[in-house]
Amino acid sequence: MKAKIRHALNEARILILGTQVLIGFQYRAVLEPGFEHLPAASQWLSVAGLGVLIVTFGLLVAPAAYHRIVERGVASARLHRFTTGAVGAALFPLALALGSAAYLVAERVAVGVPAPLAAAVVVASALGFWYALPLAVRDGAKERKDSMAGQPHTSLDERIEHVLTEIRMVLPGAQALLGFGVGAVLMESFDHLPQSSQLIHLSGVGFVMLATILLMAPASRHRITEHGEASEALHRFTSQMLLAAMAALALSVAAQALVVVRRVLDSLPVATAAAAGALVFCWGLWFGLTSWLRLRMGPR
Repeated sequence: MKAKIRHALNEARILILGTQVLIGFQYRAVLEPGFEHLPAASQWLSVAGLGVLIVTFGLLVAPAAYHRIVERGVASARLHRFTTGAVGAALFPLALALGSAAYLVAERVAVGVPAPLAAAVVVASALGFWYALPLAVRDGAKERKDSMAGQPHTSLDERIEHVLTEIRMVLPGAQALLGFGVGAVLMESFDHLPQSSQLIHLSGVGFVMLATILLMAPASRHRITEHGEASEALHRFTSQMLLAAMAALALSVAAQALVVVRRVLDSLPVATAAAAGALVFCWGLWFGLTSWLRLRMGPR
């Protein structure tokens, strides 16, 4: 029970890390110069996005109050159930908040991308990874013990703890890009960017939103599919989501690097080379070098 509660609280922490940057942006957005140029509907949508983020934040912090006040710091099955319910409930308003942010970005990017379509894609992706996918595999999920030969000193609980820690390592990078990407569209200088740069910026925001959704997907699966239990299937799924999110994050880094370098040097070829260099470096270091080392060290 102690391990299950630790995992549940770690997953709530992961979701809070993703929520805090969005709630900070919503508070700041009304003070940005570009906010005044938004249509009234978009301004009201921004307020609604803030509302659902406050609901999300409240749900994710509630287990701490429950643990202190109700259980007086004791690990219990009731605390585990309460945390699982709070995390599961918080995912829905968080998906709506991501859709609201996507709508505002698409509204400001003058490249003809329909804002409702952008919002719908983001919300559908979030709900798909956070609810539909876990529910689809829940009936077939069975609790399995650790059976990986060759790793007798690393238990399943420890491996899940490690991969959740690694998600918390990667998520701050996604936070920074998400905050920059969404906030930049309300700055005055954004209107002076070429349309191609605005489109690249939009794609960068899309990639970082995808990375954020993927990084939060394991928490949803653990609560909905596995009911907080440790399983080898959960470990594999979490590892896959982490690596997929890192690939999307590298694409976002490269896209935003192109926009920044082009803005400073006013040279598309140089900016493209810089973006390609950033992408090759990240993918090469994260996937190329590690794959080579894995082959060199042999199967494990």
